[in-house]
Amino acid sequence: MPQGLKDLLCSEDAESLESDSGLNRCFTNVSFSEDDKEVLARLIETESNHSTRSDYVSRLRSHSFDLFSRADSVSWVLKARARHLFLPVTAYLAVNYMDRFFSLHRLLEEKDWGMQLLAVTCLSLAMKMEETFIPSLLDLQADSGEFVFEAKTIQRLELLVLAALDWRLRSVTPFEFIEFFAYKADPSGKYGRYLVSRATKIILSTLHDIDFLDHRASSLAAAAIICASDEIQDLAFTNIDTAVVWCSGLTHDGVGSCYQLMKQIAVNNNVERKQPVILSQQRVMPGVRVEFASLSSSPPSRRRKREERDPMFT
Repeated sequence: MPQGLKDLLCSEDAESLESDSGLNRCFTNVSFSEDDKEVLARLIETESNHSTRSDYVSRLRSHSFDLFSRADSVSWVLKARARHLFLPVTAYLAVNYMDRFFSLHRLLEEKDWGMQLLAVTCLSLAMKMEETFIPSLLDLQADSGEFVFEAKTIQRLELLVLAALDWRLRSVTPFEFIEFFAYKADPSGKYGRYLVSRATKIILSTLHDIDFLDHRASSLAAAAIICASDEIQDLAFTNIDTAVVWCSGLTHDGVGSCYQLMKQIAVNNNVERKQPVILSQQRVMPGVRVEFASLSSSPPSRRRKREERDPMFT
């Protein structure tokens, strides 16, 4: 793979990110060449292949149940990432898969646990893509609240998600870009580790806000590096104008609007920003199926005893 704006972080995420071994695993000591720049430029050309439907954000805004369900699921993914020390890209991919699938299929309101099943399924797929050591599906759900899903239920939905996404799981993420952009912002490398760390935290925090779904991964990465550079006096020259030349395909409007949104959320965090909403106490309804429009899967079971093993990860 080629933060401060601490106000951007929700309170439940900030503490876990401060001492996050999973976050530290994303750092590498690398040097860059023009070939790397060309590779990233080609990635930018394919970013739109891993985006949600164009009407997805407007749908979320107009349907509070969908919006709240998504917020709750994103919060759970980030907590699970912190608990298991997953790489930041794992959480980002999980939310990307979830949004792409959810933009194609609606969640029936009476199946209020269906979004949790989708979140678990997408995190399961993401950790298989990125992680070396992965927990069992039962351990993955240790903090999932009232519902726990059997492995066969999750695996069945995995196939549905894979089919809906046309098996395109290698999504372009901001983490393909941030180390290169940090190098462009600070060629000396003096602040490189700090820039990557702060930018990573900013990017993870943007997962909560649906407004960022309209921005491409490369713009998110560039804007986050600019925001991180704002904190360093020696890098005061880093701005939108200098950032757009870091790589072919970056645009002033794309990076600029994303950067302004990040700054706006940081400034107005305690006033305007919607905190993730935890759904009210949910009931397990035996004998029902989770349905995403025409898609269906097995119902959730009540919490099982810890000694029940998931045969997929023995």
